[in-house]
Amino acid sequence: MSDYGLQLREKQKIKRYYGLLESQFRKTFEKANRKKGITSENMLKMLESRLDNVVLRLGFATSRATARQLVRHRHFTVNGRRVDIPSYQVKPGDVIQVRENSRKMEVFHSSMKRVKEGQQYPWLELDKASLKGTFLEMPNRADIPVTFNENLVVELYSK
Repeated sequence: MSDYGLQLREKQKIKRYYGLLESQFRKTFEKANRKKGITSENMLKMLESRLDNVVLRLGFATSRATARQLVRHRHFTVNGRRVDIPSYQVKPGDVIQVRENSRKMEVFHSSMKRVKEGQQYPWLELDKASLKGTFLEMPNRADIPVTFNENLVVELYSK
């Protein structure tokens, strides 16, 4: 397969994994490209710090689609403010919490039963009792549990 074909395949894998459309993915890449540092790592860090992804990684949802829906239906606050945008960029120190009115929902209780101690990611902290999580820091590339070759995507968009 040609380099171009490999690049396209890798882009499709990343888009499908994070549940993004082409325009959303392109905007994320362009923002990552403008930031200082390695573009491919910046892009993955930005994808990992999306609110829908953080909700999934904290264990409040069982799938990315469910996480998106829960965010869209206003079940979460970030630093005490209601946020309903799945692409919202969570920053280090932000506290993500299930809203008071939503705490009785079975989806959160069943999700929390599935979360085991020590299963969290190093850049996240979860308080299961209060249905609250903290985004401690931007994740390092080594900590992100995906096996993408994001450099192929950078090559594709850099043409």
